[in-house]
Amino acid sequence: MTGFWNALPTEGRWLLSTVAIQTLGRGLTLPFTIIYLHEVRGFDLALSGALMSVIAITALAVTGPGGTLIDRYGARSVLLVGLTAMIAGCALLAFATHPAVAAVALVLMGVNFGVSWPGFNALIASVVDGEIRQQYFGVNFALVNLGIGVGGIIGGFYVDVDDPATFTTIFLADAASQLIPMALLLGPLRRVRTQGAGDEQADDAGAMSYRAILRRPAILWLTLLTFIAMFIGYGQMEAGFPAFARQVSGVSTQVVGFSFAVNTAVIVLLQFAVLRFISGHRRTRVMQVMALVWAASWLILGATGLLPGSLAAAIGVLAFMGVFAFGETMLQPTVPAMYNDLATDRNRGRVNAVNAAAFQGGAITGPIAAGLLLDQGWDAGYIATMVAGCVAIIVLAIALERHVSATANGVTEPSPSAAPAPAPATGTEAATGLTDPPTPR
Repeated sequence: MTGFWNALPTEGRWLLSTVAIQTLGRGLTLPFTIIYLHEVRGFDLALSGALMSVIAITALAVTGPGGTLIDRYGARSVLLVGLTAMIAGCALLAFATHPAVAAVALVLMGVNFGVSWPGFNALIASVVDGEIRQQYFGVNFALVNLGIGVGGIIGGFYVDVDDPATFTTIFLADAASQLIPMALLLGPLRRVRTQGAGDEQADDAGAMSYRAILRRPAILWLTLLTFIAMFIGYGQMEAGFPAFARQVSGVSTQVVGFSFAVNTAVIVLLQFAVLRFISGHRRTRVMQVMALVWAASWLILGATGLLPGSLAAAIGVLAFMGVFAFGETMLQPTVPAMYNDLATDRNRGRVNAVNAAAFQGGAITGPIAAGLLLDQGWDAGYIATMVAGCVAIIVLAIALERHVSATANGVTEPSPSAAPAPAPATGTEAATGLTDPPTPR
């Protein structure tokens, strides 16, 4: 960790040192937003669920235009707009007593989520590169989980559904936490440039369109892989997994809640070790290992349905989250790093927007599929679908490896200039054309 920190440029240290504090505010509100809408503001559950979907739908809608604006005006300018929208949205939601007001607030928050993923990824990629970039994405992921996890714990102890003021406080705290990245963008990071040169950007406008980007086989395969990973991964964390754990495994809500704490703990504790393990290995191979780990986790969860309501089921649910988190530590350093190694400064915003759209698409369709399968009582079919998704990731990773360069795949190719030049032949060697073979190194 010391070597990694020393290798970072000053801008990278600024970005990384504040991640956990920035995301702590998000952790305060993330688990409790639907509780706030339904139990505190009195909106019925169906309406509350529909309002929650507004964030993801808005984020997906603005991701494409956001990526284009990032390439044209720079990530810094777009992120400042997104953060302003987030502050306004959180502050408005804190006092929302009518569904229409809450909807406007959630749209504003969705705007930020839509541009923050491609924006911050483009910013990171402009600051760090090479092997450090992969390590950075991994460490950043661990710190994001740490901030959200700690925020969730604090929020759980603080909020009280009988005291609306406690919920107002956490949403205002979430708004205040956005001032930290805003201060960084206006201060230490104000000179970081993510967009390409203006003339070159105009010349390549057609070649850098979303259609042209997705026609590149490496981007296309990686995007399909990302979508499926999100569909069977994060798309199940807020809907499919809790529903299966409650209805099929028969565990308590306390066990479900504690499983998320296990998830966070495993990521924070193992991310650094995993980064050292995967360093220098092909990212596509790491993705295949991740898929095998996730398949094992879904089989563990499926097995809990054989002993519903038992201690074994509770242990299995916790084990599922722990094993799943281990797979996450392999996903987050590899996929964003590969996207950015396949991008240039002239299309980095759009390439990261494609990544974000695949993530959001999987996160939206995953819960829908889970609801349809579990509502019909197809418990085994649900687990089988998740395992089949893991197999699909392995197949896509194999296909991706054929189209991606070794450098983008996380392997440093030896430079031809690094090979020692042969000594000039003299005497008999020159006459016969024979020389000794180079000594193996």
